[in-house]
This record gives sequence, C-alpha cells and structure tokens, in this order.
Amino acid sequence: MKEALTITVDAETLYGFGLALLFIGVITIVVATLLLIFPNTRKEGKVKGGGAIIIGPVPIIFGTDKESLKTILLLSITLTAILVIAIIILYFMSR
Repeated sequence: MKEALTITVDAETLYGFGLALLFIGVITIVVATLLLIFPNTRKEGKVKGGGAIIIGPVPIIFGTDKESLKTILLLSITLTAILVIAIIILYFMSR
C-alpha cells in the first residue's frame, strides 16, 4: 500500500503568510485610492470587460463585447481543463 503524501506547515508560517496578504491588500487599496484622487491619471475612453463564474466544471461567462467574451471563454476553458487534470492526478496519487 502506498503512503499518502503529507505536507505539514507550522503555525508561524501560516501567520506570516496571512500578514503578508494583509499588507499586500492594504498597499493595493492605498495605491488605488491615490490613483483615483489625482485627476491627471484619468483618461477618456471605452471600458471593456468580462468575467466568469466557474461552478464545478461549468463556466458561466459574461462580458461587454465579443472580444472580451472570447478571451474570458478561452481562459475559463483552460482553467477548467487544468482543474480536471489536477483532480485526476490527485485521485491517482491518493490510491
């Protein structure tokens, strides 16, 4: 019988990782606020965007134009394929 792969992480590492994520989040909020305050950084133009909600292996895609939808569709299909491959690999590793 194969032994299961175990990864142990101590509490100090998780604490440090959490603090680093908090620090990065605060820095991101401060930079975004500063960019909104200064009027020279704003430019006129069209806003295009899209997003995907992946529930299990099924992506739900939305967007403002066809180009954004194509990009989000490609990224979500790639992410879904990587997820399925990772699940299959983990299944065979755990047997």
